[in-house]
Amino acid sequence: MAALKCPFCSSDDTRVVNSRPSDEGAAIRRRRECNVCHRRFTTYERAQFEALMVRKRSGRREVFDPDKLLAKLSIACNKRPITDKQLRGFAYGFEDDVSTPEIDSEEIGRRTLAFLKALDDVAYIRFLSVYRDFDSVDRFIEEIRQLGSNRGETTQPTLEQLAEESARDT
Repeated sequence: MAALKCPFCSSDDTRVVNSRPSDEGAAIRRRRECNVCHRRFTTYERAQFEALMVRKRSGRREVFDPDKLLAKLSIACNKRPITDKQLRGFAYGFEDDVSTPEIDSEEIGRRTLAFLKALDDVAYIRFLSVYRDFDSVDRFIEEIRQLGSNRGETTQPTLEQLAEESARDT
């Protein structure tokens, strides 16, 4: 087995200092130390069965990367009342919920939108604006009104109310 290289000095002379379960037993967290530069770093080990392949709009295929999904979720949920545990649970559990070896990127987007819609309206709109490439404020207002009407709300937010909500989140 090949030794793990130090991310700081690229030496392959590293040792495990501490190991423990992480993500409710779904991963092993290892604290390592480089024997050359003596810096410490953390690695995570996860069981990987058959890699889930993502079919992009261009037709290109790539391996599903839960860290990429988690990064996008984190951006959409910035300063929202959503825990990292909820986001990690969705991103790292995503592959477990897919029963086929390949999935369209659009399906990943749809499932992510459904997850966010159930969790937080603002995070949902943020993700949707990038996913659907909003090009104007009118698109935001239209989606927010649809969201409100789907929830049975009779009053529509004004542009001023939307601006206030956006200002509070920044």
